Amino acid sequence: MEKLYWTKGVFKNQLQITRNNEQIGEIEWKNMFSSDALATLKGRRFILNRDFFLSRLEIFDTNNQAPLASIMINLFNPKSDVVINGKRFELEIKNFWQSRWAWKFNGQEIVIFQSFELLSKDKGQIEIYSADTEELEILILLGLFVRNQLILFMLLLLVVIFAILI
Repeated sequence: MEKLYWTKGVFKNQLQITRNNEQIGEIEWKNMFSSDALATLKGRRFILNRDFFLSRLEIFDTNNQAPLASIMINLFNPKSDVVINGKRFELEIKNFWQSRWAWKFNGQEIVIFQSFELLSKDKGQIEIYSADTEELEILILLGLFVRNQLILFMLLLLVVIFAILI
């Protein structure tokens, strides 16, 4: 098992991925509410994109702009699927607080994400249980991108609730 760590301030536009205290990747948005991001992981560069309503997330290779994967997120269903290189992976949100989520392949968890803090400063770890690296970079970045979108949705929901109460 390999462990990676990630950190992102809620009101920041950059997420860092580290292994053994060495930065190996990042996701950087133009601003906190941007729908596009540039990502690097282990020297490979990607473009991440979401549609306006937070439900469809896409990842592209920056070299040839080729689409690598697309996933639809249903905020009220804890499971979503993505197909990469003809393989079906399942994303499962493991708890109500969305602090634990995992990618599964053939029913086995292969990448598990854990958030250690809810909203003040987002950070956590990634446990990797598969040696197949061809799709892992895409799954790791999509998993973290999903987390960021869920946090944005929670913040938007809090603003709406606060506005209704006032």
